[in-house]
Amino acid sequence: MALSTIVSQRKQITRKAPRGFLKRIFKRQKPHLRLDPTADLLVHLNCLLFVHRLAEEARINACENKCRILNKDHVLAAAKVILKKSRG
Repeated sequence: MALSTIVSQRKQITRKAPRGFLKRIFKRQKPHLRLDPTADLLVHLNCLLFVHRLAEEARINACENKCRILNKDHVLAAAKVILKKSRG
């Protein structure tokens, strides 16, 4: 195979939270709120934790169904469980 036909799978991954984007969304939705300067980092962390929990639960659902690939049904079932747990 020629070198020109190989596509690199390696992409540059940013390790920073999208702070400007989150702050802009907060200001548009709730302009009257007075937030701590690091509140956007907490929101970003909460999103990452939710996605991590969702992926773990979906993986467990796929393993229970003896399926190696995560389907939409696995993710939806996991979302119901995770959202129910997060309510308290």
